[in-house]
Amino acid sequence: MSTPQTAAGPELLDELLQIALDAARRAGDLLRDGRPADLGVAATKSSSIDVVTEMDIAAEKLITSVIGRARPEDGFLGEEGASSEGTSGIRWVVDPLDGTVNYLYGLPSWSVSIAAELDGTTVVGVVEAPMRGETYQAVLGRGALVNGRAAHCRPAPVFAHALVGTGFGYIAERRAAQAEVVRVLVPQVRDIRRAGSAAIDLCDVGCGRLDAYYERGLNPWDLAAGELFAREAGALTGGRPGQPASGELTVAAPPGLFEPLQEKLDGLGAWHD
Repeated sequence: MSTPQTAAGPELLDELLQIALDAARRAGDLLRDGRPADLGVAATKSSSIDVVTEMDIAAEKLITSVIGRARPEDGFLGEEGASSEGTSGIRWVVDPLDGTVNYLYGLPSWSVSIAAELDGTTVVGVVEAPMRGETYQAVLGRGALVNGRAAHCRPAPVFAHALVGTGFGYIAERRAAQAEVVRVLVPQVRDIRRAGSAAIDLCDVGCGRLDAYYERGLNPWDLAAGELFAREAGALTGGRPGQPASGELTVAAPPGLFEPLQEKLDGLGAWHD
């Protein structure tokens, strides 16, 4: 997929980036340092194993407060319920805790994901991974950085040598269909990884830690910041052939691997349950 263009000026992009970095850092600190020893499930979403904790809710409130004070006319779309239209043309797409089940179990692969859209185009993305000590940031047209250093995806390997990340949904029927895709795909590649945070997986493609990533069932807040990071680091992103990344299917990989992987996933029906 080609990179969309935007008329956003450099001053606006700088402002949005700094706000996103500040909000993500504060939320990451809260989640890392404020996690209670007796953390439990506060609610469920798509199924009884798709959970929300009190910390997801607290982190989203913190993020919306930080952004709202700086830019009160902007809109929001947040996983835990923050939703407003705004009047500025800017919308913030926020996952306050991507990898909630990992966080609940004390596993380190979780993140804070914040993206800013201008008239529907993602122009800024920040993913904060506190347990890694890493901050991933990207601005449309400016490249991607991890802890201030330039990030680049790996050159495309031959298909059989690709290390591929993926994830699974929480509805039983979808999980069964996704497992069938993995069953067919795993003998054809180097290996498959399932870490539990889509935002981190997309950033890992951009950092060269995964050759590729795909998943069905992502929400806008799962993929907005990480997809921009992967693209600005040199990866291609999309969904089914000719389609953008979406809840139907998200694929990220360097040129030369993206195309055969996308074609393979489309043929395997990875875009439907």
